[in-house]
Amino acid sequence: MALLGTAGANAALNGLAGVGSTNVMPFTALHTATTGTTGTNENANSGSYARQATSWNAASGGTMTNSGALTFSTLGTVAVTHAGEWSSGTYGAGNFAIGAPLGSSVTSASITIAAGALSIAAS
Repeated sequence: MALLGTAGANAALNGLAGVGSTNVMPFTALHTATTGTTGTNENANSGSYARQATSWNAASGGTMTNSGALTFSTLGTVAVTHAGEWSSGTYGAGNFAIGAPLGSSVTSASITIAAGALSIAAS
């Protein structure tokens, strides 16, 4: 189940109406628990961790997937369970758009999400 934040809801409505800025999720972050609707629980900003610039395939059937692979560096000591989409690549900055659980939790110093493996659904 997707966890839509205010920025994501506004962009969805603007997109449907054909007004305003609609790309509010150009950066993906990793989260250690649910993002909720505000983007809580982002992975610790330590070591080489950074949000990753993300491009998207066109939505189909109410779902959108990432068009390129994403590789994150983490300390590898805490399980990552969710991904979140942000308007900024800077940790702690920007507007949270939407989040979703990963298929399974991952604990690793290097986490790669393959092209097409990150799926965001509108519901």
